[in-house]
Amino acid sequence: MLFESQIVDIMRQLPSQKIQHDKEQLRGLDSQRRRVMSPEEVKTDSRKIVEQIERMQCWKDAKTVMIYYPIHNEVDLRHLVHKYAQEKTFLLPATVGNHQIEVRVYEPNRPLLKGRFSIPEPDTEVWKGGIDLILVPGVAFNKDKIRLGRGGGYYDRFLKHYSNSIKIGVCYDFQLHDDLPSQYFDIRMNRVVTPSQTIG
Repeated sequence: MLFESQIVDIMRQLPSQKIQHDKEQLRGLDSQRRRVMSPEEVKTDSRKIVEQIERMQCWKDAKTVMIYYPIHNEVDLRHLVHKYAQEKTFLLPATVGNHQIEVRVYEPNRPLLKGRFSIPEPDTEVWKGGIDLILVPGVAFNKDKIRLGRGGGYYDRFLKHYSNSIKIGVCYDFQLHDDLPSQYFDIRMNRVVTPSQTIG
């Protein structure tokens, strides 16, 4: 027999469980659709996103930029690194410890090592300074600029320590939704950029 307090606890967990279920379903659908994109589609859409970012004043003003290494047909922003390596300090995330991100300097001509999830990571010095601009990947975003990640919580934990950094989410048009299942710890972006539009 359940006590009243136990019933209340179960009822509180039900909305959270449904949100998690809905998130997993959306992760599966959007990830699968992204993985079947052709190399030409990835290249074309990534270029359109890069061009929008280059026009932003926050990009022009930024001295330190955190980027990410694209996997599984994610939006590829590496053109920015190669074009602006002499003007800006670029950083890449590295996964360490228990669901934590450590930021390291990204030197384009220096080989990367495979990290925890086989994602290339630099073995350079850890960046201890501030970050002006963070370009954030995601499985999906909504028009309120809420991000849905892969589920490990790495970026959510990391980004909450950089409230003063401008955060720009990047995704393909099909990854932008009117609404998303979200929770209190999901981080809102300052802007979201797709090949066809910028929100924020």
